[in-house]
Amino acid sequence: MRLAVISDIHGNRTAFDAVLADLRATSPDLILHGGDIAQGGSSPAYIVDAIQNLGWQGVVGNVEEVLWAPERLDELAARVPALASLMACIGEMVVATREWLGPSRIEWLHALPHVHREGPLAVVHASPESLWRSPLAAASDADLESAYALLAAPVVVYGHIHTPFVRRLKSFTVANSGSVGMPYDGDPRASYLLLENGQVIIRRVEYDVEAERLLLAESGLPHAAWVAQILRSAKYLPPAATA
Repeated sequence: MRLAVISDIHGNRTAFDAVLADLRATSPDLILHGGDIAQGGSSPAYIVDAIQNLGWQGVVGNVEEVLWAPERLDELAARVPALASLMACIGEMVVATREWLGPSRIEWLHALPHVHREGPLAVVHASPESLWRSPLAAASDADLESAYALLAAPVVVYGHIHTPFVRRLKSFTVANSGSVGMPYDGDPRASYLLLENGQVIIRRVEYDVEAERLLLAESGLPHAAWVAQILRSAKYLPPAATA
């Protein structure tokens, strides 16, 4: 069976549509999502409706959680004061995204599990115990083992860090799917994973970043200019850097 894992779309309609077109070419038997599908982009309702209609199964992400638990942002800002301005920006975006999604879509997101298993594969958003914390791409093998060995799966895929990689450890393979809608690795192309016969392949897909920037500008999303600069640079930029 050929599997695809699509994660961290972040409401980016243009990137999502480009990946859908690529999936028609790669033709996996099953497509799973890794969370963070709606919040933070121009078209959250469009993405949720499409994934529901496509019947993709998947997991909840941290930016889904703040749709029904916005206090998580305050808790993180209190614990790490340096993140206070970032959490405030995300909070303003959450208010708009909640309105655009409406209760029924948020309820569907809330019901998503933290872990999804499919044959030899386990998918989580960040790590099994947290939607917010996960190893970075440069983490040691020991750190990856510590984070994901308890899942006892031959292949573990996570998202969250928006940086794709594949690492073969002693007892299992761990991979990051990267981000469809907001890459942080300097490559603006959308990223997703294909899995077949134990092999994990990173797939990159070009999309029209400027078209998505226009959708953002027209959407009314708070801090849309900040998001647009991240899309163009394909790197995380703090809000102050784009002011």
